[in-house]
Amino acid sequence: MDWIKVIHLLCVMGWMAGIFVAPRGLIYWKREYATTGQFGPAGDLTFRVYRFSLGLGVLAVATGVILAFHWNWQGWVWAKLALVALLAVHYGWTGRLVARAKQGRFEESEFYLRVFNEVSVLGTLVVLYLVVFKPF
Repeated sequence: MDWIKVIHLLCVMGWMAGIFVAPRGLIYWKREYATTGQFGPAGDLTFRVYRFSLGLGVLAVATGVILAFHWNWQGWVWAKLALVALLAVHYGWTGRLVARAKQGRFEESEFYLRVFNEVSVLGTLVVLYLVVFKPF
């Protein structure tokens, strides 16, 4: 079971990198596109980070479900999974923003993208609280 935890943590770290970096990358991509009018390095990096972290997110969820069985689906596990589901929705929405950006459509403001990015940080903090303290 320890190896499942190691794989889970590694995949979670990779997925979190995508969750935190892709929205921030959209800000730089938007600026770059406004200046050059074309798909450049910021867009390429944002797209690649998003795509790479997607697979890690799937593995993180799969290993997390295995660990949930190990912990007998305690209350904190259900709360964690609910928050992970919300983070997955957030990640999916990020994917929509990335897909639109690839088409040269940047409809959200930088302020929106900054707030959007911080929402994931708050969600992650609550998940970490649940995992470390197991309050119920």
